[in-house]
Amino acid sequence: MNDHTRPFKPGEHKPVYPGLEDDPYALRSKLSEPSVCPTCGAVYHDGRWQWLTRPEHAKEVVCTACHRIADGVPAGYVHIEGAFAADHRKEVLELVNHHAARARAEHPMERIMAIETEGDATVVTTTGVHLARDLGSALKSAFQGTLDLKYGPSDKLVRAYWRR
Repeated sequence: MNDHTRPFKPGEHKPVYPGLEDDPYALRSKLSEPSVCPTCGAVYHDGRWQWLTRPEHAKEVVCTACHRIADGVPAGYVHIEGAFAADHRKEVLELVNHHAARARAEHPMERIMAIETEGDATVVTTTGVHLARDLGSALKSAFQGTLDLKYGPSDKLVRAYWRR
């Protein structure tokens, strides 16, 4: 029986795009060096994206973070809810922005895409799973509450739910 004729079983995950089970935004091969992102100015050097001075004659390649932002496809979501979070929204968002700025300085591909508030809930979307997880952990560490992390089947997507 092939994949298309056998019955679906609960808990079974089938790829949305067969053959692209990994992150479709991940590099498939090393870029030529030096390369620079024309959108944000990050430089691909020594096999990774860094904040460096733009080298002469660098090839222009849109970085993973800018690609995700342009497509509107986050890798991480941080759901912030609860009466405490609503009453202390300013302090909560200051902490989120502070941690995001520190992460971005060290890891150019880890950025906040958007912060949207509706009623008492706020959702922060990120370009990387690590930033979303770290923001949830920072909120729990600073303000207590509960943190629940839910990863997608390939660990290329995370949803962090923090509530207090």
